[in-house]
Amino acid sequence: MKNLGMNELRSKYLNFFGNEKGHTLLKSFPLIPIDDDSLLLINAGMAPLKKYFTGEKKMKNNRATSSQKCVRTADIERVGKTERHGTFFEMLGNFSFGDYFKKEAISWAYEFLTKELEISKDDLWVTVFKEDEEAYKIWHYEIGLDSERILREGKEDNFWELEVGPCGPCSEIFVDRGADRAIDENDNRPGNDDSDRFMEVWNLVFTQFNKDSQGNYTPLAHPNIDTGMGLERIAMVLQDKDNIFEVDVMAAIISEIEKLSNKKYKESEKDDVSIRVIADHAKAMTFLTCDGVMPSNEKRGYVLRRLIRRAYRHGKLLGIEGEFLTNIVDKVIDTYKVEYDELDANREKIKSVIRDEEERFQKTIDQGLERLESLISKMSKIKERILDGKEAFKLYDTYGFPLDLTKEILEEKNLDVDEKTFNNEMQIQKQTARDARKKDAGWSLDNIDTDGIEKTSFVGYDDLETEARILNIFKENSEASSLSEGDNGIVISDKTSFYAEGGGEVADTGLILGDSFKAHVIDVQKQKDIYFHYIEVVEGAMHVGDDAQFKVDRNKRLAIQRNHSATHLLDQALRDVLGEEVKQAGSLVDENKLRFDFSHNRALTKEEIDKVEEIVNREIFKQELVTKEIVDYKESQKMGAIGLFEDKYKDKVRVVSMGDYSKELCGGCHVNYTSDILIFKIKQESSVSAGVRRIEALTGEKAFEYLNDKSNKLNIVADRLNTNTNNITNRIDSLENEIDKLKSEISRLKTTNSSDIVSELKKDIREIKGINLLVKKFDNASMDELRDYENRIKSSIDNLIIVFASVSDKIVFTVSVDDKLTDKYNAGKIVRQIAQITGGNGGGKKNFAQAGGKDISKLEEALGKVSEII
Repeated sequence: MKNLGMNELRSKYLNFFGNEKGHTLLKSFPLIPIDDDSLLLINAGMAPLKKYFTGEKKMKNNRATSSQKCVRTADIERVGKTERHGTFFEMLGNFSFGDYFKKEAISWAYEFLTKELEISKDDLWVTVFKEDEEAYKIWHYEIGLDSERILREGKEDNFWELEVGPCGPCSEIFVDRGADRAIDENDNRPGNDDSDRFMEVWNLVFTQFNKDSQGNYTPLAHPNIDTGMGLERIAMVLQDKDNIFEVDVMAAIISEIEKLSNKKYKESEKDDVSIRVIADHAKAMTFLTCDGVMPSNEKRGYVLRRLIRRAYRHGKLLGIEGEFLTNIVDKVIDTYKVEYDELDANREKIKSVIRDEEERFQKTIDQGLERLESLISKMSKIKERILDGKEAFKLYDTYGFPLDLTKEILEEKNLDVDEKTFNNEMQIQKQTARDARKKDAGWSLDNIDTDGIEKTSFVGYDDLETEARILNIFKENSEASSLSEGDNGIVISDKTSFYAEGGGEVADTGLILGDSFKAHVIDVQKQKDIYFHYIEVVEGAMHVGDDAQFKVDRNKRLAIQRNHSATHLLDQALRDVLGEEVKQAGSLVDENKLRFDFSHNRALTKEEIDKVEEIVNREIFKQELVTKEIVDYKESQKMGAIGLFEDKYKDKVRVVSMGDYSKELCGGCHVNYTSDILIFKIKQESSVSAGVRRIEALTGEKAFEYLNDKSNKLNIVADRLNTNTNNITNRIDSLENEIDKLKSEISRLKTTNSSDIVSELKKDIREIKGINLLVKKFDNASMDELRDYENRIKSSIDNLIIVFASVSDKIVFTVSVDDKLTDKYNAGKIVRQIAQITGGNGGGKKNFAQAGGKDISKLEEALGKVSEII
């Protein structure tokens, strides 16, 4: 058996199938599935290849091989506790899309294991589906494997299938790692999941049937092969290691954790769990971030956030102080950049995203842990084993503690949590948010049966007015024949010039005019290519079958078009300035402004904002033609058109091009020339959430109004400063110099006066249990003054605890504890206890902390509590 490193093993596999067996060599696909909403993350080698298995896509030779990076989190709680479970792994695979079948798949697998890896034939065991005679015969008669080492298993173990669709039997290959790894004398064949003796290394799936909804199996005309061999697992076997955390590529990663924690792997089982969790999660978070996943509270972003926070907490369990994850990420990148050079290219971006999330969590975890420890203490006193779900939700909502983390901490103490109540609280919060977003109309399209309704022909790209016939009318969730003056309802017509809300663009508004009625269009929605006009009849009555004039509000539409086209230019400009990794995360285009959300892990500098603004205006001033073409989707890819949000586009798509600068797939409304946008001005750049930034901007008339307002305000400032607008900065410099001189004089006077104050404060110090305690209230004292008093008193008096409160419209508490006393007294805990009496909160370090208070009437009670706490 060859002892191969993981990088060498990966190369050997890909060379064997790619060069020797004629497979197309595929580079690993990103972890974010492309054009597949059924998966959160890529979790198997075949996952990115579904369309090749179904025949939707074709390869030149219909056979492929890859080492696919994968992430699975179903068993995340077991990672670290067992020696086999990991969230990130690589899956070696060779695939046939109707090309070769069982004979080749089995014989090549055997050849690779025995000849390339030099695993003894006598160490191999296999399983086959009990009804799969073909696979049994190949293994026994052609390969020559003893019948005793070919195990026939049932559907549960050796048949791969879903509810419906392609399916088939499989054959698993095991390596016997020796009797010394057996649990007992009965551990002499595969089948014991707790045993380390027989290790499953490869699974060959023979997709040869199609299963229908009645459970019938029909043979496929072109059966497929899908195989998967875990790279880490086969490396563990070849290197004769006890677990996947001891293979060669893990050495540098674990060594770094040992250095940061001052703990040695394999000396303490408890520490080993944390070391394995950090090592595994560091790999997963590095690859996820590189592939564009950003931490968030939803979907794959939540997976990343959970991994980062779980790894951070296990670092704390090991005693690692401060931020540390980026140190380990560096080792992951150095280890894997041989195969994945994109890791090195994106090193700083990856580290920045993870560092930001780690900092964000660090700010709340200490308070959250303290809160949870307090709850656990209370549970212990009353012998309660189930944490209240409302408390768990508060930990999540207030301190950012995922439920999984709360559960994990509770499990360590043999406690549990009321998940049902937690989920109820979560649903209440979500429902509240949904209710807040509901439209004023109070009813939705969900109540309208669209079956049998004719699709609407949209002519509004070119015509803002059109003649159309009213086909359907709905009033108060029911179909009606007419609407009269004062009625609100929904109208469907055979065609329309009104754009329906979609792609971030708001709907058109306007009028529907008939011979005997007039109606305002206040919203338009689209479902299954049917346009639903939300209207209010202001004159007369409309009926089903009426012909009418559909007139879009022209000025509003032109403003919307300016903003939408500017959004496309902005998207490309951001890529030019910040890099191609920038991805759109959302947008809103209406007649007043444009709002564009994009993935980026830091605030833009003023220089970057100015550059983006300059580029967009440059393209506007070029007066480039804006074209809108309907082309094949493949043709749009050749054109380099950007498709946002991983949308599933139809065979024919609409490409909007602004000269040669911007090309995007878009169904929205746009100007005819970039110069129609007139002018572009960024109003604000801000944060939306972790890793997502937002730009709000103006065009046309609104941009002019904004700039005119700024100019007027500048004139007012100049008048107040008794100067002109050209001299404002000089005038401000002069005033700042005057202010600095006055501040210096005030500081001198305060220093002279503070000597007397400090002397008076020392008189208020009293002794409690050998501790010197000073508690004092001030009116309108600044934080700098309080710290100055503390430092000057502490320098001359030992064993001192100082508690100050400064009162203005609110309360500011500070607590200072002599470093010699911090083993018994914690400034953070003291300040939190007294602040909570006044309805506030805070915290800090053991030797200094600060907090805010709200209820001034409770101040004396809070300060009186200090001596009890001491």
